[in-house]
Amino acid sequence: MSRLDSFIRRLEAQRLMLDWAAAQIAGRPGLVLELGLGNGRTYDHLREILPERDIHVFERDVGPNPASMPPTGRLVVGDMATTLPAFATRHGRCAALVHVDVTTGVPQRDRILFAWLPEHVAALAAPDALILSGWDLEHAALVAVAPPEGVSAGRYFAYRRAG
Repeated sequence: MSRLDSFIRRLEAQRLMLDWAAAQIAGRPGLVLELGLGNGRTYDHLREILPERDIHVFERDVGPNPASMPPTGRLVVGDMATTLPAFATRHGRCAALVHVDVTTGVPQRDRILFAWLPEHVAALAAPDALILSGWDLEHAALVAVAPPEGVSAGRYFAYRRAG
């Protein structure tokens, strides 16, 4: 499969996962956390499908399409290894949904570079929160759940935050 075809399949899986997650958290309190802004496409989709939710976005190097810029007070700028624990100190386990959209594009590299990230995700996720990620997150408090129909195993990952 070409890298272009793989990219298209990843985006299709991502959209299916986000739409599924929005339905899963309907009626549940909590923030939505978008870890990684990039160009802002995923954030833009989240705010469209979850217009009533407060969506906080974490990004080190901010440079999205101007139409996808989070409002003042919803964008947390800086290294997530620092900004996520600080946010957790202020807000606790506040998230109904955490979308981990930080990647180098190489899963083996991501597991090494972002080995610290699952701990911070678990610290922010409310009990039974939904966590989505483009790569496998390993943490005792994150329980894998099957992705929705149409998402191939291993293409995108979903977890629930245990107790």
